[in-house]
Amino acid sequence: MNQPQFDFENLKNDLYTAVLSDVLDGMGYRNQAMLPFVRPLSEACTLFGRARTGYFMNTFSVTPGENPYEHEIALIDDLKPDDVVVLGCDGPTTRIAPWGELLSTASQHRGAVGCVTDGLVRDIRYIRKLDFPVFHGGIGPLDSQGRGKMMHYDLPIECGGVLVRCHDLIFGDADGVIVIPIEIAAQVIEQALQKVQNENHTREELANGLLLRDVYEKYGVL
Repeated sequence: MNQPQFDFENLKNDLYTAVLSDVLDGMGYRNQAMLPFVRPLSEACTLFGRARTGYFMNTFSVTPGENPYEHEIALIDDLKPDDVVVLGCDGPTTRIAPWGELLSTASQHRGAVGCVTDGLVRDIRYIRKLDFPVFHGGIGPLDSQGRGKMMHYDLPIECGGVLVRCHDLIFGDADGVIVIPIEIAAQVIEQALQKVQNENHTREELANGLLLRDVYEKYGVL
């Protein structure tokens, strides 16, 4: 199925999670913001792209001869430009750390634009040097080997309390992460851009001393 095309690079400079969340609320999609424990490694980073999903489960050993990273490697090697890796690890109490510097490096060179996980991340000093947006459920040094294993990828998962399907749109900034269902993405973006304009006008008029009541009645945003 052909997917709608979006100018993610420019849109991420024009939009932000709060306005997207408001638009989704108004459309009846009221559970699209990941739980607040999912935070960016760098609040200066913004990400916007298409989800590529992976689901992890707890493990407690590695079978001799098994490659515990098989699905993880396959997903990373198949990434395309504007993809966002989204990994569900049943956070926030998980001990699984599915993400680190080497996966960030590999993903960045495949054209991916970020990673979101409700699991743990490690190698954070090196990831920050890459300027690769990563949103995480915690920080820890443990390898996932023998603790967690990706069971499948590109299937629906839950991450940070939100259902995420492959190709849904993922927007993340300092306020958190929003999941936009792909079938309504064009409508959400159109309404969000209009709301941004109204908020800009509201901000200007408030800065000029107008009463909040009067400005709200004019633009309908708060």
